[in-house]
Amino acid sequence: MRSHDIPDSGQGFQVSEEEINMDLATFRATYTSGGGNLERGQLNFFTNHKDKPSEQIFVFFSDEKSVGVKTMRKLLGILEEKTISQGVIVFPGNMTPSARKVIVAMASTYKLEEFSESDLLVNITHHTLVPKHEVLTLEQKKILLEKYRLKETQLPRIQLADPVARYYGLRRGIVVKITRPSETSGRYASYRICF
Repeated sequence: MRSHDIPDSGQGFQVSEEEINMDLATFRATYTSGGGNLERGQLNFFTNHKDKPSEQIFVFFSDEKSVGVKTMRKLLGILEEKTISQGVIVFPGNMTPSARKVIVAMASTYKLEEFSESDLLVNITHHTLVPKHEVLTLEQKKILLEKYRLKETQLPRIQLADPVARYYGLRRGIVVKITRPSETSGRYASYRICF
């Protein structure tokens, strides 16, 4: 069984090829009730990092249209019970400001990310106007800075709230290599640091 990376928050987390390539009819048969309603609770899953098997992430699909503090407590309870420090919450509507504050307040203990289902309808990295983004490792970042004799503050920036930064789960200080087509040289690369 081959596996693929989860987008976003989980650069390097594994999902089976069967799950990635599931057709709509199979998805409906597997995850909907007799009345045709989506059973979001069945979509929840844990997975491991491909390079660090001890590192896990939990992906939680909320039933609530408006995610509040109660739902965030439920997610944090699951993470605490399973001793997992990373989580993603996917919800059908919106998230209350109080629930977003929980994510900020727990940032020192948990790496939490949130996505509305509408954010995930299209894979933005496959759009023709979005250039190729590659997340650099800490070693690659160090080599880049030494090669060009730069300080981190001298790199152009990519915002934490940028849709591609959210897709890859970027955090402050992470550098991405962006490769764009060029009429003169075929392609060129630029680097941005997340802030």
